Amino acid sequence: MIAALRGRVDAAGDDWAVIDVQGVGYLVFCSARTLARLPAPGAADEIRLIVETHVREDHIHLYGFAETLERDAFRLLGTVQGVGAKVALAILSVVPADRLGGVLAAQDKAAIQRAAGVGPKLAGRILSELKDKASSLGALPGPKPIGTALPDSPAPIVAASASGDTPAGVIEDATSALVNLGYRRLDAWEAATQAAAGLGEGATLQDTLGAALRALGRDTHP
Repeated sequence: MIAALRGRVDAAGDDWAVIDVQGVGYLVFCSARTLARLPAPGAADEIRLIVETHVREDHIHLYGFAETLERDAFRLLGTVQGVGAKVALAILSVVPADRLGGVLAAQDKAAIQRAAGVGPKLAGRILSELKDKASSLGALPGPKPIGTALPDSPAPIVAASASGDTPAGVIEDATSALVNLGYRRLDAWEAATQAAAGLGEGATLQDTLGAALRALGRDTHP
């Protein structure tokens, strides 16, 4: 099983590169972002790619990544039904691996749908199935909901409410308000999450929205 390749770029295309490793050329499929980081074909620069090897009855395909996080994101996307290697690379071509966790947590459907081969139904499935795994890709941690038990507590003291007054509800309402003001959903969610976390458990929607707007460079006051 090939886990990494070190060599020079011999040739490259829209979604692939041939890596010359001591005279042996390996065809490796990559995202557009990884390909953009490679030197031009024929350059003397030596590169190293992390490799995921897929073995099937009729082929052996190598998928190359510039960093471990992108490889991990590729693996995670592949757990969703309907997301093959080609679609996973297409998603990583438009959403950087270090932003994918935030996209999943923010449920940013528009960002996922920018990838070739991803329609509304598949984008919805990806967001639904992977939302709870966003933290594994470095999504921003949000404030704990009211009623979350502490590590040493056997059970929550206060039952969580389903209203918009919970920390999660405040973040969602602030995110929606920011989106209505023209901000991208991921940027809005990140700003709202950071604002709520900074303000603490008692953060109100108004305070969270104000702090988020200031973080985005737009104060609520003229």
